[in-house]
Amino acid sequence: MATQGAEVLVASNRGPVSYTVGPDGELSSRRGGGGLVSGLSAIGPDTDAVWVCAALGDGDREAVRRADGGLLPAEDTGGQRVRMLDIDAEVYADAYNGIANSALWFVHHMMYQTPLEPVFDAEFRRQWDAYRAYNQAFAQALAEEAAPGAAVLIQDYHLALAPRMLRKLRPDLRIGHFSHTPWAPPDYFRLLPDDIAAELLTGILGADRAAFLTRRWADAFTDCCHAVLGPGIPSGTEIGVHGLGADAEFLRERAHRADVDERMAVLREQIGEGRRSIVRVDRTELSKNIVRGLLAYRRLLEDHPEWRERVVHVAFAYPSRQDLALYRSYMDEVRRVAEEINSEYGTEGWTPVLLHLDDDFARSLAAYRLADVALVNPIRDGMNLVAKEVPVVSDEGVALVLSREAGAYEELSEYAITVNPYDVVGTAEALHEALTLPDAARAERSKHLSDAATALPPTKWFLDQLNALRG
Repeated sequence: MATQGAEVLVASNRGPVSYTVGPDGELSSRRGGGGLVSGLSAIGPDTDAVWVCAALGDGDREAVRRADGGLLPAEDTGGQRVRMLDIDAEVYADAYNGIANSALWFVHHMMYQTPLEPVFDAEFRRQWDAYRAYNQAFAQALAEEAAPGAAVLIQDYHLALAPRMLRKLRPDLRIGHFSHTPWAPPDYFRLLPDDIAAELLTGILGADRAAFLTRRWADAFTDCCHAVLGPGIPSGTEIGVHGLGADAEFLRERAHRADVDERMAVLREQIGEGRRSIVRVDRTELSKNIVRGLLAYRRLLEDHPEWRERVVHVAFAYPSRQDLALYRSYMDEVRRVAEEINSEYGTEGWTPVLLHLDDDFARSLAAYRLADVALVNPIRDGMNLVAKEVPVVSDEGVALVLSREAGAYEELSEYAITVNPYDVVGTAEALHEALTLPDAARAERSKHLSDAATALPPTKWFLDQLNALRG
């Protein structure tokens, strides 16, 4: 057992910093953002904390090789202590792409085309061994870095086995697991082989506390425990709910910098004077439902021709998991449908769909500020922070068209226009309703959405989990 070490530890696949190697062999670092980065900063510099993460590329692996005992230089990490794990590249690929993103993510988002998939064969079992090894590497590193009785917050479906593994190594620790995705209901979760399903559940139940973004996902987890393992939660694990909100202070400051103003001017020119805008900003993940959103917009133009030349769909679909063929083909389909709409309805002075596939955060914020309508229609989503971010930075107020399958629905439904994400005709009518809202009503709804969206900012979200785990 460790005799000294960190009082608070966070474990996640992706860490707060990434590295690239230049032509001259020099390493350059880039700090990331997100709720965990903001949240961990809330504990203050006096708390001894360590973030354990995986090396994701050649630059990260080179940084680990040069690091002192695996801990990255403080000047690269904003002062945080970060231990990056150089897991064997093949083991990492099998664990991350083979299991986490091609099996567990699909189960929790209920995305399989079941006549053909999944097929849990010998190759899946081989990859599952890699997933175990990946989780064991994290458990070992956390055990080495943790002070006696430390609090450990393990993140997401990539590390579902780590709580039980760490418990065996360090029974003195207070261990929490947080799921950032939905959790599948029992009937769907049990697509997994029985022994794998049980191993996943007992892995998380190795934690003192298992937490989720919404009550719906928490209840689904306990239902799976009862269905697979039997009545009750045998470990005594406490189940918690912590809905991650938008970081209002950061968003509002960042949204009014010069680069955002420049992109707003370009977008306004592209949209055209006097036209309304329907904005969506997503990673091109299969769950985000971008294609049906485009089909709903086309239906809007068909059923309500009065909107032709009066509205533009600003669609930002940023690359995600392009190393997987299914994601590349999905992005191709997004592009194809957008081009089809522009070809069918576009005129010399009006482009119905403005589609951007290259990631640009400043441009996203510019779109947030000028949006008349925000379309957030995922098939299934753990939370979806875009639904919360747009009202926070909107200049004139925004109408939110929101899927009932987004975790954010639990908090925002009262002031959003709700849709069934599979219903293209219904979504088209919701877009029409949103576009025809009087300005005062839209502004009032937007204010309430913003208030609800910022009720649990990342710092409070993180500290609430930490305090609940310790207390």
